[in-house]
Amino acid sequence: MKKDNTIFPADRYRQTVLEPLFTDFKEHFYNEMMKINYAHAVMLYEERVINHQEVVSIISGLKEIEREIDLENMEYTGEFEDLFFYIEDQLIKKIGIAIAGKLHTGRSRNDMDITMYKMKLKKLLLNLLNQLIELTKTLLEIANLNKDTVIVAYPHGQPAQPTTYAHYLAALIEILLRDIDRIFAAYKTTDNCSLGAAAITTSGFNLNRKRVAELLGFGRVQENSYGCIAAVDYLLEIYGSIKTFFISLGRFIQDLGQMTGFDLSHLYVPNEYVQISSIMPQKRNPVPVEHLRIMSSITIGYCDTVISSLHNTPFTDMNDAEDPLQVVGFKAFIEGGKVLSLVSDFVRGLEVNQQKVKEHIDQSYVTITELAETLVRKEKISFRQAHEISSEMVKDLLKSRKKLSDIDYTQFKDFFVKVIGREPLLSRDEISEALEPEYFVSVRNMFGGPAFDSITNSLSSYQKQLGKFVSIIEKESNSIIKADKKLDEELNSYMIG
Repeated sequence: MKKDNTIFPADRYRQTVLEPLFTDFKEHFYNEMMKINYAHAVMLYEERVINHQEVVSIISGLKEIEREIDLENMEYTGEFEDLFFYIEDQLIKKIGIAIAGKLHTGRSRNDMDITMYKMKLKKLLLNLLNQLIELTKTLLEIANLNKDTVIVAYPHGQPAQPTTYAHYLAALIEILLRDIDRIFAAYKTTDNCSLGAAAITTSGFNLNRKRVAELLGFGRVQENSYGCIAAVDYLLEIYGSIKTFFISLGRFIQDLGQMTGFDLSHLYVPNEYVQISSIMPQKRNPVPVEHLRIMSSITIGYCDTVISSLHNTPFTDMNDAEDPLQVVGFKAFIEGGKVLSLVSDFVRGLEVNQQKVKEHIDQSYVTITELAETLVRKEKISFRQAHEISSEMVKDLLKSRKKLSDIDYTQFKDFFVKVIGREPLLSRDEISEALEPEYFVSVRNMFGGPAFDSITNSLSSYQKQLGKFVSIIEKESNSIIKADKKLDEELNSYMIG
């Protein structure tokens, strides 16, 4: 084998890997790395691994580096593998290797990296959770204003039964509450500090992992040191739960496309969200719906990239789950955040076109189910018999191209006698009442139904659930703020001392 005279890094490796990594690290992980440096230094002093003079020198040196560094204009030269080694070199130059070299006692870039990722992701998750809360608040507000607003439900894409706009939105609100719970569960998994695992097996030094976790705002320490650097379930849980949410939201957005379209026109889109055609003067294009749909799909795509990239990777520390993949995942938060802010404002501007809804109810016979149920309750016949009578009436209306409001009471009596063998007890007015959409909704007062009292109770319950999440998430956000403040106080106490 010939003599190897090459020097690290190879140009192509620098251009394709190291330089992009350096740029991403500057933007996403520098602050987290510096907090880890400070917290680790404090802990080393408290555990008597370094003395007071040494911890003061390390903290002073790091502070000086932070004042001098020009991250925005810093370019990758290849002199150092990454920003970690650059900071370490700068610290050595300022305070000497005898002291600066002690900062890395009992730790590795393995546990540092995973801890940085988790610190960054925790903040992104809390921000996402707050966005979900704001969307849920918006939907609750709209639902409470529309508890009596009748719309048509379309299972299998066909008009089926009347319900209310509030009842429809409540279905999405329930999902949102479950999604908040799922994403918060992912947050709790991420809130396990990996620092102290070192490369794989911890170290022989007397280090306090719990203390570092506290200083960095973590709720707990991840116990097994191998799992600290090998486990990626926190990523799978994060992006799996985000993907689940955006699939559900995407289905709602798909509904918006149909309900705001000309054929249905059940939802009116205000002019501020309507784009015109360059050639067709009559067109009112609710284009934000299309953007919301593709933006949701792009968000799901970023989530899929993370999840798919982790498939069949080794159960150990590996670059597959590190900086490049982490940055791709961050894009899901960015794109998803745009969707949440836009959909919240867009839905707030929508208005139910009650005239069009009423026309379609009359044309599609969607209240006929209640006529069948009324026959069962008041005529004391079986539902199958009532269904047959109602079905014959619909067939006759279709054949004669009449609307539901055109039902002839005499024909109803004929169908009833034909099936039951006696005259009906129901009057003409009772038949008319049973076919009214408002009556249809009002008698569906079971738990979870659309009737006023039922939906009022549901919305009240959702509001209480949301309030609990608000309190929990505020507490978690405050714990991070308090930890940052505590770390600053610790550092200042050494500087003053």
